[in-house]
Amino acid sequence: MLEVGTQKRWSVKSAPPDEVVDTLADSLNIRPVLAKLLVQRGIEDFDAAREFFRPDLNALHDPFLMKDMDKAVNRLTSALEEGERIMVYGDYDVDGTTSVALVYSFLKTQTEALMYYIPDRYAEGYGLSFRGIDRAQDNGVSIIITLDCGIKAIDKVEYARERGIDIIICDHHRPGDQLPAAVAILDPKQDDCTYPYKELCGCGVGFKFMQGLCMKNDLDTSPLFDRLDLLATAIGADIVPITGENRIFMYHGLEKVNSDPCDGIGALKRVADVKKKMTVTDLVFIIAPRINAAGRISHGEHAVALLTSDDHDRITGVAQEVNSFNAERKELDRAITEQALEMIGQDPALAQAKSTVVFKEDWHKGVVGIVASRLTETYYRPTIVLTESNGKATGSARSVKHFDVYEAIDACSDLLVNFGGHKYAAGLTLELDKVDAFRERFEEIVNSTCKPEWLIPEVKADLELDLDDVDRKFFNVIRQMAPFGPGNMKPVFLSRNCQARYPKVVGQTHLKLQVYQRDAQRALNAIAFSHGDKLDLVDSGHPFDILYTVEENEWNGMVSLQMNVKDIRPAE
Repeated sequence: MLEVGTQKRWSVKSAPPDEVVDTLADSLNIRPVLAKLLVQRGIEDFDAAREFFRPDLNALHDPFLMKDMDKAVNRLTSALEEGERIMVYGDYDVDGTTSVALVYSFLKTQTEALMYYIPDRYAEGYGLSFRGIDRAQDNGVSIIITLDCGIKAIDKVEYARERGIDIIICDHHRPGDQLPAAVAILDPKQDDCTYPYKELCGCGVGFKFMQGLCMKNDLDTSPLFDRLDLLATAIGADIVPITGENRIFMYHGLEKVNSDPCDGIGALKRVADVKKKMTVTDLVFIIAPRINAAGRISHGEHAVALLTSDDHDRITGVAQEVNSFNAERKELDRAITEQALEMIGQDPALAQAKSTVVFKEDWHKGVVGIVASRLTETYYRPTIVLTESNGKATGSARSVKHFDVYEAIDACSDLLVNFGGHKYAAGLTLELDKVDAFRERFEEIVNSTCKPEWLIPEVKADLELDLDDVDRKFFNVIRQMAPFGPGNMKPVFLSRNCQARYPKVVGQTHLKLQVYQRDAQRALNAIAFSHGDKLDLVDSGHPFDILYTVEENEWNGMVSLQMNVKDIRPAE
């Protein structure tokens, strides 16, 4: 067992070539240390830096570069012209519900023959469902647009076709060996799709579809771009890289969130008492959980109603409702995580395993993914949490850096009813009597394919830094590198042979101190969350090395730079 804080691997990224760094530093008139950071992120010349620091909506790719975009747009155009009834169908998570809200809101400007559908997490499960198709048929729907799902729905698409309903799939999950017989499949992860950017989330694919519709029919795009706050929320929640098009979407989406959000996002900000300017982290930990809670505790259609309604009273009521769902979700999450940790702790074989597979029939299906994430914080290893639903074991997988949990689950596919997902997160369903066999097989696969060092949390520094480099001018450039997230993480720095002034433990487990190097008069304020156990180390008088990010701290109206410490160890 590797508990958080007990052992971490430190590493420093390779230094880029000096000549490239110096050339970039000269062209941008910045310090070489900042140019190093940019070159590490693939920014090697002035034009690339301009694109990075000033993300431009005009730089979005042509949607018709995506495989089947012409087919999808032509079919939808025909449906709009003929007044056909359209169903917008999405998954119950944040990516799915924001996708539906975005596409539904835009199509409402073009037609009234429109409805949306979110499957019930418990009665129907993930993805396109027979019940949803039956609902479409009962309502005279002739075309269903699936968002954030559908790429593996072979039998469901056939079921719809038999009933005269065409399917357009908008998905971003990995395709299987066989594709559904849909009218069009928009998924950049198809092997033969040459779309330049592969990391769109489901809402991103839906956005590109609507963008293509606008281009084909010369429609006003402002109602679409007015929903970039929804797309930014989906990108943050689905943990896709914030690079390329996603960086452009997130940059402008955050501006929308902070200046003029849609009524639903605005209501969520109010119930969460958000006063400050929001970041990607705030979207992930404040807005997204509340949207998600609707599908986890009640029904995802609450979230879509919140994000699409123009009735102020209804929006306020639903926002308060999903806020209470989120409070309930937090309590379930806490209780089930405690039970799972106790289960592992009482089973020596499970505690010493290279993977975690836990099952309890009465755990709430809506929070097993969150619990899986929590368990990896304590036992840093590939983790699957299962519960019983509709007579089967179903649940979520979470992985550790470098290990492809989707591939590991795929190697157990003969034991499964179905599965799907990504490299680091997946969902799966299996028969109850197969749980033990699956646990054994999954452990064998992890044991044989997961390198031992992958099971030790890694903290990677972008570069070594002298504390004298950390000043306001330095921070102002760092701040402009936002929005931060996967693919463009906030820079982490390593400073060696440091000393501490006035170290003390605050809030029982956190360490507050001032850090300096050599005999410097100037020291930087630092906060080290959950590192109170390092007090003796920093107070010993012996030098220490420190990993940290740089941020602003506001206290009593004063704003100062602060180190946010990731780890501390004796100096090497």
